[in-house]
Amino acid sequence: MNIANIPVYTVSQVNGYVKSLMDQDDLLTGLLVRGEISNYKCYPSGHHYFSLKDEQGSLRCVMFRGEAVRLRFRPANGMRVVAFGRISVFPRDGQYQLYCNELIEDGRGALDEAFERLRRRLEAEGLFDPANKQNLPRYPGKIALVTSPAGAAVRDMLRILGARWPLAEVLVAPVRVQGREAAGEIAAAIHRLNNRADIDLIIAGRGGGSKEDLWAFNEEVVARAIYLSNIPVISAVGHEPDVTIADYVADVRAATPSNGAELAAPDQNEERARLAQLSGRLARALQGRLTAGRRELNRLKSSRALQNIKTPIQDRRLAVDDLRRRMGLALRSGTDRERQRLNAQRARLPLALNAKLARQRGQLGRLAAGLDAMSPLKVLGRGYAIARRGEDVVSSVAQVKPGDRLDVLVSDGALHCEVKEKEERTWQ
Repeated sequence: MNIANIPVYTVSQVNGYVKSLMDQDDLLTGLLVRGEISNYKCYPSGHHYFSLKDEQGSLRCVMFRGEAVRLRFRPANGMRVVAFGRISVFPRDGQYQLYCNELIEDGRGALDEAFERLRRRLEAEGLFDPANKQNLPRYPGKIALVTSPAGAAVRDMLRILGARWPLAEVLVAPVRVQGREAAGEIAAAIHRLNNRADIDLIIAGRGGGSKEDLWAFNEEVVARAIYLSNIPVISAVGHEPDVTIADYVADVRAATPSNGAELAAPDQNEERARLAQLSGRLARALQGRLTAGRRELNRLKSSRALQNIKTPIQDRRLAVDDLRRRMGLALRSGTDRERQRLNAQRARLPLALNAKLARQRGQLGRLAAGLDAMSPLKVLGRGYAIARRGEDVVSSVAQVKPGDRLDVLVSDGALHCEVKEKEERTWQ
């Protein structure tokens, strides 16, 4: 083939020609396309950029601000929609895209449906129960980061942890956080960390992305690994609006990886301020006690007892001498009266004792007679008997059963019997 006679076109000319062909095609100038929104972005200019995809392909789309202001819903990744617009080429980069004029909701996307099915099933199993959540350690000694070692998220977490709590050692457990193998690697890393005794806290997460990019943290294997972890787990996936199954299962959900690092460790500046406050309160308390102790010591030093230690002894001696003197006077003045009183008491004592003894003998006789009348032996003497099983007195047929051995007490001994049968009867 001789190319010498073939004209040469610039890239812009080729793109312009393809654009003119598409703009003249009636099918491409007004068509409806059904798909699932992915990689959705809304820029400050008000223009919306996204892709529509299905199982086999993806189509780039743009919706300018003039058309976007008429939307009756907020587009989101994973949402199924029907878009109306025209297909054309953007000459600058040569890529064709759908210029969307209208966007209509078309039900939930497949990923959203899968997310809801798994969420409902795990919730029914109790994996989200707050009673199973573990408390985060206040001062972690070693923190493990289950994330990609090459992403911006790990750098942010390392920077924040180093600034907030440099006393903690940080271990990065490198995993893939996107793709088919990511979920298995994340779950395996969590299991491995649980076999170590030096890990106090795990942060599992990654930076932002589309629903597809974050899907590894929506897999059941990751959810169950977090649930079975004996080490507290913080889920720090994507941005604040992003919610994953890992967020529901984890002990604490962080809005972003940076927020996860903030939740994982205390702020050293705040801790220093708190320690300074406690130190000041302790110093004031000690100073108060010292001041009170000095006042008490000064009071004791000025007391009369410590000024002259012999003074209390001398005071007590004077008091004893005074008591001795007063006792002597009392004894001498009261000896005669006391002697007369004692003699009168001695004279009255025999009469009083005899009368009291007579009263007590009479009372004892009455008590003995009453006791004798109530004695079981008197009852036995009148022909009655007492049945006993061991140490227990049998008063009802319900207390025994055929075959039981009983001791029947009579007035002059005991009969050892065996119950053959029993009969309930009411004695009138």
